[in-house]
Amino acid sequence: MKEVIFILLVLMMTSAEVGAQEFTVMFYNTENLFDTVDDTLTDDAEFLPGGERRWTYNRYEKKIDALSRVIASAGGWETPFLVGLCEVENRNVVNDLCTKTVLANAGYRVIHHDSPDSRGIDPALMYRSQYVRVIESRAWIPFTAPGEVFNSRNLLYVKTLIHGDTLHLILCHWPSRRGGVLAAERLREAVASLVISKVDSIQAAAGGKASVIVTGDFNSTPSEAVMLKLAEESGMANLSAATAKNEKGSYRYRGLWEMIDQVLVSDFMVNGGGEFITSPDDFSVFDASFLLEDDPDYPGKRPLATYRAYKWEGGYSDHLPVLVRISHK
Repeated sequence: MKEVIFILLVLMMTSAEVGAQEFTVMFYNTENLFDTVDDTLTDDAEFLPGGERRWTYNRYEKKIDALSRVIASAGGWETPFLVGLCEVENRNVVNDLCTKTVLANAGYRVIHHDSPDSRGIDPALMYRSQYVRVIESRAWIPFTAPGEVFNSRNLLYVKTLIHGDTLHLILCHWPSRRGGVLAAERLREAVASLVISKVDSIQAAAGGKASVIVTGDFNSTPSEAVMLKLAEESGMANLSAATAKNEKGSYRYRGLWEMIDQVLVSDFMVNGGGEFITSPDDFSVFDASFLLEDDPDYPGKRPLATYRAYKWEGGYSDHLPVLVRISHK
């Protein structure tokens, strides 16, 4: 009941948000947000009513209700201006999340492009249209040689206008590093190089003064070589690195927290040289107690997931969301 009251208060704060010079950007891996309709172009069979997971419409409704309560609670006294998502099947599931839940009055709209991922999972962006104007959006994939097929998630680029100034956002869901398969590692390197190239292009067009946020599930920690290369070669500051050093994370694997969901920003956003300002202290993992459960295999807590293997748990996600607070001059 306290949680419900809090969410209602958050959504009633619209008048207080008008003209606000601070806002929140959130990223959340939703853990397989599928509908119950068969998409004949993708491999979504396990998330159908007759599939291995027995994915029913009732479970789908509970899922979007649960995710909406996380988003409403995570922003504190205001819902996030921008919410990046990954592992969503299509635009319809994100529209349902925005319009059929406690978020219905928050004014969210959706940016989504289908990716070539074989399972049909994509990144997407929810944005509060009364505060955020979208100038353009694009989906990017790495160049492939003749005969090769890119079958992972695209990068989602969105150029926005907030408080009269331009903020660029690149959403990522990189291929998994687990298993050590060389082909997957080459694919991850290709996606990382694409991010670096696109950030360079954005900065070149803006004379090196662009405010850029790169966020997502990188399936890597901030200290791994590919993430260090991304930050250095793109001129970005990884706001997640300091928190990761304190043994905090967004995903728990074999009893250890890993910061694989991260936020990087243009260096001068941290140095105070741009219109938008932030710092590592403005980054956080949203780890409210209702998102966690006791880990039966290791000491401590773990995210309360929707599924554990093929067992329905009825939770939120196997990832925790990450947030960054942005100030506008």
